[in-house]
Amino acid sequence: MNGKTVARTYDLPRWEGLLARFAESRHDGTVTQLLGSLLTPLAAVALFLLLWAFAAAHVTTSLGQLPGPLQVADQAGLLVDEHRRERAKETAFQARQESRNAELLARDPEAEVRIRPYTGKPTFLDQVVTSLWTVAAGFLVATLIAVPIGIACGMSRLLYRALNPLIQLFKPVSPLAWLPLVTMVVSAVYASPDPLVPKSFLTSAITVTLCCIWPTIINTTVGVASVDRDLVNVSRVLRLGWFTRSLKIVLPSAVPMIFTGLRLSLGIGWMVLIAAEMLAQNPGLGKFVWDEFQNGSSNSLARIMVAVLAIGLIGFLLDRVMLLLQRRVSWDRNAILR
Repeated sequence: MNGKTVARTYDLPRWEGLLARFAESRHDGTVTQLLGSLLTPLAAVALFLLLWAFAAAHVTTSLGQLPGPLQVADQAGLLVDEHRRERAKETAFQARQESRNAELLARDPEAEVRIRPYTGKPTFLDQVVTSLWTVAAGFLVATLIAVPIGIACGMSRLLYRALNPLIQLFKPVSPLAWLPLVTMVVSAVYASPDPLVPKSFLTSAITVTLCCIWPTIINTTVGVASVDRDLVNVSRVLRLGWFTRSLKIVLPSAVPMIFTGLRLSLGIGWMVLIAAEMLAQNPGLGKFVWDEFQNGSSNSLARIMVAVLAIGLIGFLLDRVMLLLQRRVSWDRNAILR
């Protein structure tokens, strides 16, 4: 009994210290801020799911009742299972092919062996990967074109006045207007019997590039033009060349505005890609949505909603990736919008 009493007395100061730190954190608002940052989004998501479930129970379409969150979650699991089964079929196909080729070579070491690609139907996850590769290619090309043009326009008023009418002319053009032109040009120019990349990929990527380029050019131009004039004057006093001045002074100062343009461009490119895939029936998430709409089965609505949620989630994650990259390269942490 005395030993237990001594142990409790010995632990008492530690608990008092923990309670004091907790009370202090409550006093300075740390715990309140943490709970608010966690509970507020969770409450909003829970409210959205409740409203969704309530509305779905009262909406009936030509394909049946509008699916609620549970039905959509079930279809998401089924889509993942379909992907696993398709990969198992591909593995079995490759194994059978290797076995036949090994037997053929065993009978005739000089025999010609053929490696046939697996031609199964692309799954939902395959379409997601295809769309990600396409938007990444289009966005990268747009960035390589737009950032140098924006820097040049920001540093030269003459060049800005020359290019600004073209920028303002093509900036509002819808991707649905670009897509037929791009399709015809790619079909006419890229006429190789054994193309390095599929025409559908090239068409979608170029369409993304044409719609991504304008926000980056505009924001880069504004960022470069807004560089502190004192820094520019110092570079002139030091007789820095154009390339050195751009690399050491202009780019670091314009990084926040450049990344604002890049984030806008990436979001626009992701939206443009889905529309282009739906219209041109190119492989990707857009084609998946259109195929399910045309399919008209009882599960089509739930599968379309899975794709819609996936599109939104991927768009959000792409924006977060750009924000993390901006934090890595920006010298001014306060200039980064969350």
